[in-house]
Amino acid sequence: MKKIFFLFILIYTSISYSQTVKADDLIGTWLTGNGKAKVQITKSGDKYSGKIVWLKEPNYADGTPKVDKNNPDKTKQKNPILGLSLLKDFVWDDDQWEDGTIYDPENGKTYSCKIEMKSGALEVRGYIGFSLIGRTQIWVKVKETK
Repeated sequence: MKKIFFLFILIYTSISYSQTVKADDLIGTWLTGNGKAKVQITKSGDKYSGKIVWLKEPNYADGTPKVDKNNPDKTKQKNPILGLSLLKDFVWDDDQWEDGTIYDPENGKTYSCKIEMKSGALEVRGYIGFSLIGRTQIWVKVKETK
């Protein structure tokens, strides 16, 4: 019985150790859950942020680049979506990135957000209030090509 117990402990700790997430694991380029954009996440100081670096459909039907037309700040409505800052001010707290915001250019709204890594993918949850009302997307890391 002791051998089985120790074997179980050994397996559990090796699995737990191999799935340990580190703060900087967030850094990189991620394909959003809807597949419409790629977001490059970087770190400045102790905060993480992300900007749109690729769009599946970067232009309108007339060929002009898509702009942030739904932004409530009229001075920003002509800013291009490509290069737009989407994620802001995330901080690492033990097992997730939190206290940040996510901007949705499709409706011009900014939401509280937390990010958690599960099985190598990001679970990105934008929400209102205390995380009860919101939406979660799974983002996958894009392999870097050189």
